[in-house]
Formats: sequence, C-alpha cells, structure tokens
Amino acid sequence: MTERNNVNLPPKTCTIERLVTVPKDVEKVIRGQKTATRRNGRYADIGEIMELQGKEFIVENVYSQSLGEMTDEHARQEGYESLEDYKKAILGMHPGMKWMPKMKVWVHEFSLLQKQAQ
Repeated sequence: MTERNNVNLPPKTCTIERLVTVPKDVEKVIRGQKTATRRNGRYADIGEIMELQGKEFIVENVYSQSLGEMTDEHARQEGYESLEDYKKAILGMHPGMKWMPKMKVWVHEFSLLQKQAQ
C-alpha cells in the first residue's frame, strides 16, 4: 500500500521530524485536535511514523493542494475553528507573507498509531 502510493510523489524536501515543530501545534496533535499539517514541501511518506512526546502518529495521506482550495473543514483538521482563524495564524507566523490562493502546499494527514497488543 504505502510503497505504491509513494511512487507517484516527488522526493521529500525535509524529514518527518520537522513536520510538526511549533509547541502549540504539537499539543494540538497530542490532544487529537490537529490531524493534518500543510508545508511548502513534502516532509513525509505515506506510512511513515512521526513521534511527538513519546506518542507515534502514522502519516495516512500526502497530497498537493492550493491554499484557495482550503475549507473550514481543512482548517479544523489543522486545529483551528475556521479558515479565517487558520489564515490569521499562518500569516502571523510568517511576517510579510500574503495569503496566495494559487500557492500549492503539501498536505500531510496523520492519526495516532494504534499499537496491536502483543
């Protein structure tokens, strides 16, 4: 499954360890409030494991999306109440950046890895 899905993706531009690094975002992931993150580059392969505060999360999907395609639901996956809240947060993190609807980003969707009992 993962090998086949990753074949059509371009090479990673960074490592999975850099996928979620902002402390507030890490907390949102741990609490289950954030199940996706968007980056300028591709940081993970489908099936790859991300570890945060001793918990493991599996990357379930990776795909390209333009910022203009984002909806309130996508913003909620990012841990925000609405797309407007997400925009404000992103623009606040990147001074001087403008919201560019045609800008392409890489979406990384993940979930808590459920370990099987041994």
